[in-house]
Amino acid sequence: MGELPKGEVSTSHIHLDMLQNVIDSNSSVAPAGSLIYSYQRSFNGFAAKLTKEEADQIAGMKGVVSVFPNQKLKLHTTKSWDFIGFPLNVKRSNVESDIIVGLIDTGIWPESESFSDKGFGPPPAKWKGTCQASADFKCNNKIIGAKFYRTDGKFGPADLKSPRDSEGHGTHTASTVAGDVVSKASYAGLGMGTARGGVPSARIAVYKACWSDGCDDAGILKAYDDAIADGVDIISASLGPTSPLDYFQSSGAIGSFHAAKRGILTSASAGNEGPRSSTVTGFEPWSLSVAASTTNRRFSTMFRLGNGQIYEGIGANPFDFKNQSLPLISSPCEPNSLDEKLVKGKIVYCEISNDGQELASAGAAGMIIKGVHVGDVGGSFPLATAFTDIYAASKVYIYANDDSVK
Repeated sequence: MGELPKGEVSTSHIHLDMLQNVIDSNSSVAPAGSLIYSYQRSFNGFAAKLTKEEADQIAGMKGVVSVFPNQKLKLHTTKSWDFIGFPLNVKRSNVESDIIVGLIDTGIWPESESFSDKGFGPPPAKWKGTCQASADFKCNNKIIGAKFYRTDGKFGPADLKSPRDSEGHGTHTASTVAGDVVSKASYAGLGMGTARGGVPSARIAVYKACWSDGCDDAGILKAYDDAIADGVDIISASLGPTSPLDYFQSSGAIGSFHAAKRGILTSASAGNEGPRSSTVTGFEPWSLSVAASTTNRRFSTMFRLGNGQIYEGIGANPFDFKNQSLPLISSPCEPNSLDEKLVKGKIVYCEISNDGQELASAGAAGMIIKGVHVGDVGGSFPLATAFTDIYAASKVYIYANDDSVK
C-alpha cells in the first residue's frame, strides 16, 4: 500500500517522472504544477491534479497499488471517562508524559485550560516535529507540534490560516483524548463537573486537515505522512467517509496501515450513523474502531403550552425566561422565509432543523424544532431551543395553528 523505496532514491523525482509520462506535452499544466503533495516521509504516494484518462494511465503502471479521486470526508462531555469506568483517581504512570498523541482534525484552541502546559517539561527527545506558529497560534510543552494542510489553497470566510481551530471539533476530540484536568467546567453553568482527557499528562501534536467544508483525502494522507515521521505514539482520527470504502480507496485505511507498520495505533471513529446496515465506515483491522455511544447525561428542556400541557425537548439552554409566557407561532423556517415583524419576541415552531442564526437575527425568543428522532445530545444555539419528538411536535403544531387560542 505504498512502501518507501529502498536506498537513496528521491521519491519526489519518481512522482514527477510518472506525471511526466502521462501529462500531454501540450498541456497548460506542467507535471510539477500538477503535483499537490508528495508523500515521502512515511510512505510512497502523491496527490496530483489529473484528468480521468491520466489517472487511468497511472493506475495501470507497474507497482501502483491504487488510484482514487480526492473526496471530502466528514467529521464524525465531562462525564465520558467516568461513564466508561475510567475514574479520575486511577493510578497514573510517569511515562504517560512521554506519550505523544497525533490529532488529525480541525486544529486546536491553544488557550483552553485543557491544554495548559503547567507542570510539563520540554517535549520528549523522540519528537521530530515542528510547530507552524503564527500571530494567532503558539505551541507550548503540552501542544508540542502543529501543522495545517489546505489542499486547494482556498480558504473560506470562517477558515483560519493556522493550526487554530475555527470549528470546535478538533478542540473537543483533543480534550477528550489528552485534555488536562479542569475543575468546575461547564457550559454557561450547565453540566458542571471536572473535564479531563483519558491521559491528561500526554502531549499533543496537531495536524489540521479538516476545515469548514470538511476534510479531503489528499490532506489527510499528508497528515498521516507527517505524524508518523514526527514520532507520535498514537493517532486519533475522528473522521470518515459517508459510506464504507475499499481499503485501497480509503485515505484513513492507507494512512493507518503505514502507521501500524511503524508500531503506531490509530484510534479511528467507526462512524456516527446507524443503527443500520453498512453505516460503520471505520473497520480496518489494523486500527482501533471507536463506536459512537449514548452517555449518562441528558440536557432536557421542559416547555408548557398555554393549554397547560407540558412536553420535554432536548437542548443545552442557559437562557432564563423567568417563567414568562411568550407567544407561539408556526413556521417552515426555510432560509430567507422569516418575517421579522411576525417572529420578534416569540417562540417559533420549526418544521425543519436549522442553526437558529436567522431566527436570532430576526429577534425571535426561541424555537421548538420537530425531530424525527431525538437523541441524548442537545446542541447549543443562539436562542432558547428544544428538539422534540414527532408526538410532541404534532401537539405543538396543532396548538400553534389553533385560532381559538390566539
